[in-house]
Amino acid sequence: MNRIKTLLAEPLVLASIAILVLLAAGELLSPGFARGDQITRLLTVAAILGIAAAGQSLVVIGGREGIDLSVGALISLGALTAGNVMSGSNGAILPAVLAAGGVTFAIGIVNGLGVTALRIPPLVMTLGMMGVIQGGLVVLSRGAPSGNAAPMLMSFVNQPLLLGLPGILFVWALIAVAMWFLLRRTSFGYAVYAMGSNERAAALTGMPTSLLRTLLYGLSGLFAGLTGVCVIGYTGNSFISVGDQYVLPSIIAVVIGGVSLAGGAGNYFGVMLGAIALTLLQSVLTTLQLEFWGRQIIFGAVLLGLMLLYGRQKQLRV
Repeated sequence: MNRIKTLLAEPLVLASIAILVLLAAGELLSPGFARGDQITRLLTVAAILGIAAAGQSLVVIGGREGIDLSVGALISLGALTAGNVMSGSNGAILPAVLAAGGVTFAIGIVNGLGVTALRIPPLVMTLGMMGVIQGGLVVLSRGAPSGNAAPMLMSFVNQPLLLGLPGILFVWALIAVAMWFLLRRTSFGYAVYAMGSNERAAALTGMPTSLLRTLLYGLSGLFAGLTGVCVIGYTGNSFISVGDQYVLPSIIAVVIGGVSLAGGAGNYFGVMLGAIALTLLQSVLTTLQLEFWGRQIIFGAVLLGLMLLYGRQKQLRV
């Protein structure tokens, strides 16, 4: 029994169980929910959330109660930038990706400088940046949908590319490998975990903690911009609030995946499971025809429940 309790206390085990339970519940409520093509569609949606959560997880692992509330606005900005650069042209896909990633990476760096150089709390800095970006998007787009995805990008995101799977799933797999290598096989990754566990001790050993933290916010912005490209590839066009729906889910996916909000612990594989579980939950709630506000209440309750269960197991680092 003790071993079972220990296993059930592991976030990865809980996330895996949640995925199986939600699949069973979805199939019970709507026969065909767990069909192969339906699972592929759900994984496509989970991949978009998972890419956004990749940047969020880096910021959280870095410690100092790091969080990036500007992710949603940056996704909207990335989608708007990519859509306007592409304007439906296949030949402009690469410039669109570079433009979207470059702009959002730069804004992420500004977030990082605000947190490190100006000592603004991450919650306040990223919340303020979210407001600035949202206001700028209204001015740029005049409140109307702006930009169109290239047909090749839409096909890459939505249509089978290899083995019956869309291209975005292979991109997500590559990101997973890159995240594993970055965090587990590089000095940068070791430094991020050390900083997240105890920033003061890391600084005393000579680690450039301010530079590291600034880069983490820059990477969070970069992943948000790439998510924006995927979003416009999935939907075909963009509007100013298209990324708002990813803010809370990106945080919940990180917590479900076992990343400690105190920093210094967690891995991206767990975050991927969290993104899949959360996407399944959203799909089940949609099957139940629950209104958007009801889904938001449940998402918030899930986050609070996870925090009570294991999100605050470790004391806050200094």
